[in-house]
Amino acid sequence: MPAPEIAIDVHGLTKSFDGRVVVRDLSMQVKRGTIYGFLGPNGSGKTTTIRMLCGLLTPDRGEGKCLGYDIRTESDEIKRRVGYMTQRFSLYQDLSVRENLEFVARIYGLKDPEAAAREMIKRLGLDGREEQLAGELSGGWRQRLALGACTLPNPQLLLLDEPTAGVDPKARREFWNEIHALAADGLTALVSTHYMDEAERCHEIAYIAYGVLLAHGTVAGVIEQSHLTTYTVSGDGLSELAQELTGRAGIDMVVPFGASLHVSGRDEKALEVAIAPDRKKTKLKWERSEPSLEDVFIDLMGKARDNYQ
Repeated sequence: MPAPEIAIDVHGLTKSFDGRVVVRDLSMQVKRGTIYGFLGPNGSGKTTTIRMLCGLLTPDRGEGKCLGYDIRTESDEIKRRVGYMTQRFSLYQDLSVRENLEFVARIYGLKDPEAAAREMIKRLGLDGREEQLAGELSGGWRQRLALGACTLPNPQLLLLDEPTAGVDPKARREFWNEIHALAADGLTALVSTHYMDEAERCHEIAYIAYGVLLAHGTVAGVIEQSHLTTYTVSGDGLSELAQELTGRAGIDMVVPFGASLHVSGRDEKALEVAIAPDRKKTKLKWERSEPSLEDVFIDLMGKARDNYQ
Protein backbone atom coordinates (compact mmCIF):
# COMPACT_ATOMS: atom_id res chain seq x y z
CA MET A 1 0.00 0.00 0.00
CA PRO A 2 1.57 3.36 -1.01
CA ALA A 3 2.26 5.83 1.78
CA PRO A 4 -0.56 8.42 1.94
CA GLU A 5 0.24 12.13 1.78
CA ILE A 6 -1.69 12.61 5.04
CA ALA A 7 -0.25 10.38 7.78
CA ILE A 8 -2.97 11.11 10.36
CA ASP A 9 -6.51 12.22 9.56
CA VAL A 10 -9.02 11.92 12.43
CA HIS A 11 -12.34 13.58 13.17
CA GLY A 12 -14.41 13.96 16.33
CA LEU A 13 -12.34 11.66 18.57
CA THR A 14 -13.89 11.40 22.03
CA LYS A 15 -12.80 9.20 24.93
CA SER A 16 -14.08 8.97 28.51
CA PHE A 17 -12.86 7.15 31.60
CA ASP A 18 -15.13 6.63 34.62
CA GLY A 19 -17.63 9.12 33.28
CA ARG A 20 -15.06 11.88 32.72
CA VAL A 21 -14.39 13.04 29.18
CA VAL A 22 -10.61 12.96 28.67
CA VAL A 23 -10.61 13.81 24.95
CA ARG A 24 -13.55 15.71 23.46
CA ASP A 25 -14.41 15.95 19.74
CA LEU A 26 -10.78 16.18 18.60
CA SER A 27 -9.98 16.50 14.90
CA MET A 28 -6.52 16.82 13.38
CA GLN A 29 -4.49 16.22 10.25
CA VAL A 30 -0.76 15.51 10.08
CA LYS A 31 1.09 15.51 6.77
CA ARG A 32 3.61 12.81 5.96
CA GLY A 33 7.20 13.80 6.78
CA THR A 34 6.04 16.41 9.30
CA ILE A 35 7.20 16.88 12.87
CA TYR A 36 3.95 17.66 14.66
CA GLY A 37 4.22 19.04 18.19
CA PHE A 38 1.46 18.06 20.60
CA LEU A 39 1.36 20.38 23.59
CA GLY A 40 -0.69 20.82 26.72
CA PRO A 41 -0.58 20.50 30.52
CA ASN A 42 -0.48 17.20 32.40
CA GLY A 43 -3.86 15.48 32.26
CA SER A 44 -4.85 17.31 29.07
CA GLY A 45 -5.47 14.15 27.04
CA LYS A 46 -2.25 14.05 24.98
CA THR A 47 -1.31 10.47 25.86
CA THR A 48 -4.89 9.22 25.44
CA THR A 49 -5.01 10.81 21.98
CA ILE A 50 -1.68 9.26 20.98
CA ARG A 51 -2.93 5.82 22.07
CA MET A 52 -6.11 6.21 20.03
CA LEU A 53 -4.09 7.22 16.98
CA CYS A 54 -1.94 4.09 17.04
CA GLY A 55 -4.73 1.62 17.82
CA LEU A 56 -3.95 0.99 21.49
CA LEU A 57 -7.25 2.59 22.55
CA THR A 58 -10.60 2.60 20.76
CA PRO A 59 -12.40 5.96 20.77
CA ASP A 60 -15.92 6.13 22.18
CA ARG A 61 -16.88 8.32 19.24
CA GLY A 62 -15.14 9.63 16.15
CA GLU A 63 -13.32 8.09 13.22
CA GLY A 64 -10.22 8.48 11.14
CA LYS A 65 -7.19 6.94 9.53
CA CYS A 66 -3.57 6.58 10.47
CA LEU A 67 -1.14 5.80 7.64
CA GLY A 68 -4.17 5.08 5.47
CA TYR A 69 -5.63 2.48 7.86
CA ASP A 70 -8.86 2.81 9.86
CA ILE A 71 -8.05 3.44 13.53
CA ARG A 72 -11.05 1.31 14.62
CA THR A 73 -10.90 -1.70 12.32
CA GLU A 74 -7.29 -1.89 11.17
CA SER A 75 -5.36 -1.18 14.37
CA ASP A 76 -3.09 -4.22 13.85
CA GLU A 77 -1.91 -2.80 10.51
CA ILE A 78 -1.20 0.56 12.18
CA LYS A 79 0.77 -1.00 15.03
CA ARG A 80 3.09 -2.76 12.58
CA ARG A 81 4.04 0.58 11.04
CA VAL A 82 4.31 2.78 14.13
CA GLY A 83 7.16 3.31 16.57
CA TYR A 84 5.89 4.36 20.00
CA MET A 85 8.22 5.83 22.59
CA THR A 86 6.58 6.16 26.00
CA GLN A 87 7.40 8.64 28.77
CA ARG A 88 9.15 5.95 30.80
CA PHE A 89 12.21 4.07 29.58
CA SER A 90 10.78 0.73 28.46
CA LEU A 91 13.82 -1.33 27.45
CA TYR A 92 15.57 -3.94 29.59
CA GLN A 93 17.78 -2.25 32.16
CA ASP A 94 19.88 -5.37 32.78
CA LEU A 95 20.68 -5.91 29.09
CA SER A 96 23.41 -4.06 27.24
CA VAL A 97 22.79 -1.51 24.50
CA ARG A 98 23.64 -4.13 21.87
CA GLU A 99 21.50 -6.84 23.49
CA ASN A 100 18.47 -4.54 23.71
CA LEU A 101 18.69 -3.57 20.05
CA GLU A 102 19.27 -7.14 18.88
CA PHE A 103 16.28 -8.28 20.97
CA VAL A 104 14.02 -5.65 19.37
CA ALA A 105 15.32 -6.60 15.91
CA ARG A 106 14.42 -10.25 16.53
CA ILE A 107 10.94 -9.37 17.80
CA TYR A 108 10.25 -7.53 14.56
CA GLY A 109 11.69 -10.35 12.49
CA LEU A 110 14.54 -8.42 10.91
CA LYS A 111 16.72 -10.67 8.74
CA ASP A 112 20.05 -9.88 10.41
CA PRO A 113 19.47 -8.63 13.99
CA GLU A 114 23.19 -8.27 14.74
CA ALA A 115 23.83 -6.11 11.66
CA ALA A 116 20.70 -4.03 12.30
CA ALA A 117 21.84 -3.36 15.87
CA ARG A 118 25.37 -2.42 14.75
CA GLU A 119 24.01 -0.01 12.15
CA MET A 120 21.69 1.68 14.68
CA ILE A 121 24.49 1.94 17.26
CA LYS A 122 26.62 3.72 14.68
CA ARG A 123 23.80 6.02 13.54
CA LEU A 124 22.97 7.19 17.05
CA GLY A 125 26.58 7.69 18.12
CA LEU A 126 26.46 4.85 20.65
CA ASP A 127 29.83 3.45 19.52
CA GLY A 128 31.88 2.41 22.53
CA ARG A 129 28.76 1.89 24.65
CA GLU A 130 27.61 -1.35 23.00
CA GLU A 131 28.25 -3.49 26.09
CA GLN A 132 27.14 -0.92 28.67
CA LEU A 133 23.99 -1.92 30.56
CA ALA A 134 20.97 0.18 29.62
CA GLY A 135 20.26 0.82 33.30
CA GLU A 136 23.69 2.45 33.71
CA LEU A 137 23.19 4.99 30.90
CA SER A 138 22.50 8.66 31.62
CA GLY A 139 19.06 10.04 30.79
CA GLY A 140 20.17 11.41 27.43
CA TRP A 141 21.83 8.17 26.33
CA ARG A 142 18.82 6.13 27.50
CA GLN A 143 16.51 8.27 25.40
CA ARG A 144 18.81 7.90 22.41
CA LEU A 145 18.75 4.12 22.85
CA ALA A 146 14.95 4.15 23.15
CA LEU A 147 14.72 6.16 19.94
CA GLY A 148 16.99 3.66 18.21
CA ALA A 149 14.78 0.78 19.33
CA CYS A 150 11.66 2.59 18.07
CA THR A 151 13.12 3.27 14.65
CA LEU A 152 14.91 -0.08 14.20
CA PRO A 153 11.97 -1.71 12.32
CA ASN A 154 11.80 1.34 9.99
CA PRO A 155 8.33 2.63 10.99
CA GLN A 156 6.40 5.15 8.90
CA LEU A 157 5.17 7.06 11.96
CA LEU A 158 6.91 7.83 15.24
CA LEU A 159 4.83 8.65 18.32
CA LEU A 160 6.97 10.25 21.03
CA ASP A 161 5.31 10.88 24.38
CA GLU A 162 7.36 13.56 26.20
CA PRO A 163 10.60 11.90 25.05
CA THR A 164 13.04 14.40 26.59
CA ALA A 165 11.52 14.84 30.06
CA GLY A 166 14.37 15.04 32.56
CA VAL A 167 17.06 15.16 29.87
CA ASP A 168 19.74 17.88 29.88
CA PRO A 169 19.63 20.65 27.20
CA LYS A 170 22.57 19.32 25.18
CA ALA A 171 21.07 15.84 24.98
CA ARG A 172 17.68 17.33 24.07
CA ARG A 173 19.23 19.27 21.20
CA GLU A 174 21.01 16.17 19.87
CA PHE A 175 17.80 14.16 20.19
CA TRP A 176 15.90 16.74 18.14
CA ASN A 177 18.61 16.87 15.50
CA GLU A 178 18.04 13.15 15.00
CA ILE A 179 14.26 13.61 14.78
CA HIS A 180 14.76 16.21 12.04
CA ALA A 181 17.10 13.88 10.18
CA LEU A 182 14.48 11.12 10.32
CA ALA A 183 11.75 13.49 9.11
CA ALA A 184 13.95 14.54 6.19
CA ASP A 185 13.96 10.86 5.17
CA GLY A 186 10.13 10.85 5.12
CA LEU A 187 9.32 9.68 8.65
CA THR A 188 6.36 11.41 10.32
CA ALA A 189 6.74 12.27 14.01
CA LEU A 190 4.06 13.23 16.51
CA VAL A 191 5.80 14.58 19.62
CA SER A 192 4.19 15.60 22.88
CA THR A 193 6.28 18.05 24.91
CA HIS A 194 6.17 20.72 27.62
CA TYR A 195 9.19 22.61 26.30
CA MET A 196 8.57 25.77 24.27
CA ASP A 197 11.94 25.56 22.50
CA GLU A 198 11.02 22.06 21.33
CA ALA A 199 7.61 23.24 20.13
CA GLU A 200 9.31 25.89 18.03
CA ARG A 201 11.36 23.18 16.30
CA CYS A 202 8.20 21.46 15.02
CA HIS A 203 6.80 22.04 11.54
CA GLU A 204 3.29 22.34 13.02
CA ILE A 205 1.88 22.29 16.54
CA ALA A 206 -1.40 21.61 18.30
CA TYR A 207 -2.35 22.71 21.80
CA ILE A 208 -4.77 20.61 23.84
CA ALA A 209 -6.10 21.46 27.31
CA TYR A 210 -8.56 19.36 29.31
CA GLY A 211 -9.33 17.20 26.30
CA VAL A 212 -10.12 20.02 23.88
CA LEU A 213 -7.95 21.08 20.93
CA LEU A 214 -7.61 24.85 21.35
CA ALA A 215 -5.16 25.81 18.59
CA HIS A 216 -3.21 24.23 15.77
CA GLY A 217 -1.05 25.20 12.80
CA THR A 218 2.46 26.53 12.33
CA VAL A 219 4.08 28.31 15.27
CA ALA A 220 3.71 31.67 13.49
CA GLY A 221 0.11 30.86 12.63
CA VAL A 222 -0.82 29.88 16.20
CA ILE A 223 0.72 33.10 17.53
CA GLU A 224 -1.17 35.13 14.93
CA GLN A 225 -4.45 33.34 15.72
CA SER A 226 -4.13 34.38 19.38
CA HIS A 227 -4.72 38.07 18.47
CA LEU A 228 -2.59 39.05 21.45
CA THR A 229 -0.99 42.46 21.66
CA THR A 230 2.05 42.34 23.93
CA TYR A 231 4.31 44.89 25.61
CA THR A 232 7.60 44.09 27.30
CA VAL A 233 8.13 46.27 30.36
CA SER A 234 11.50 46.80 32.06
CA GLY A 235 12.62 49.08 34.86
CA ASP A 236 12.11 49.44 38.61
CA GLY A 237 9.20 48.21 40.70
CA LEU A 238 8.01 45.50 38.31
CA SER A 239 6.63 43.31 41.09
CA GLU A 240 4.38 46.12 42.31
CA LEU A 241 3.42 46.96 38.71
CA ALA A 242 2.42 43.35 38.05
CA GLN A 243 0.09 43.41 41.05
CA GLU A 244 -1.46 46.69 39.90
CA LEU A 245 -2.02 45.52 36.32
CA THR A 246 -3.31 42.02 37.04
CA GLY A 247 -7.07 41.92 36.64
CA ARG A 248 -7.33 45.43 35.21
CA ALA A 249 -9.93 45.76 32.44
CA GLY A 250 -8.30 45.42 29.02
CA ILE A 251 -5.34 43.41 30.34
CA ASP A 252 -5.64 39.66 29.88
CA MET A 253 -2.21 38.56 31.05
CA VAL A 254 0.73 39.81 33.10
CA VAL A 255 3.68 37.40 33.19
CA PRO A 256 7.24 37.89 34.53
CA PHE A 257 9.95 37.07 31.95
CA GLY A 258 13.40 37.31 33.52
CA ALA A 259 14.02 40.98 34.39
CA SER A 260 10.92 42.17 32.53
CA LEU A 261 7.15 41.77 32.35
CA HIS A 262 5.01 40.68 29.42
CA VAL A 263 1.72 42.58 29.47
CA SER A 264 -0.82 41.33 26.94
CA GLY A 265 -4.39 41.85 25.84
CA ARG A 266 -6.68 40.44 23.15
CA ASP A 267 -8.28 43.82 22.44
CA GLU A 268 -5.53 46.19 21.34
CA LYS A 269 -7.48 49.40 21.96
CA ALA A 270 -8.62 48.28 25.42
CA LEU A 271 -5.05 47.32 26.29
CA GLU A 272 -3.70 50.73 25.20
CA VAL A 273 -6.25 52.47 27.41
CA ALA A 274 -5.46 50.20 30.36
CA ILE A 275 -1.69 50.78 30.30
CA ALA A 276 -1.76 54.48 29.35
CA PRO A 277 -1.30 55.82 32.94
CA ASP A 278 1.69 53.56 33.61
CA ARG A 279 3.42 54.33 30.32
CA LYS A 280 3.96 57.86 31.59
CA LYS A 281 6.11 56.66 34.49
CA THR A 282 9.74 57.55 33.78
CA LYS A 283 11.15 54.60 35.72
CA LEU A 284 9.52 52.15 33.31
CA LYS A 285 10.37 51.32 29.69
CA TRP A 286 7.53 49.99 27.53
CA GLU A 287 8.32 48.28 24.21
CA ARG A 288 5.84 46.75 21.81
CA SER A 289 6.87 43.13 21.16
CA GLU A 290 5.69 40.03 19.42
CA PRO A 291 3.85 37.64 21.74
CA SER A 292 5.89 34.52 22.43
CA LEU A 293 4.56 30.99 22.08
CA GLU A 294 4.61 30.78 25.85
CA ASP A 295 2.45 33.93 26.06
CA VAL A 296 -0.06 32.28 23.76
CA PHE A 297 -0.16 29.04 25.72
CA ILE A 298 -0.58 30.82 29.05
CA ASP A 299 -3.45 32.76 27.52
CA LEU A 300 -5.03 29.57 26.15
CA MET A 301 -4.74 27.90 29.56
CA GLY A 302 -6.51 30.86 31.12
CA LYS A 303 -9.44 30.31 28.77
CA ALA A 304 -9.50 26.50 29.12
CA ARG A 305 -12.13 24.74 31.18
CA ASP A 306 -10.95 22.11 33.66
CA ASN A 307 -12.65 18.78 32.96
CA TYR A 308 -12.12 17.65 36.55
CA GLN A 309 -14.69 20.19 37.74
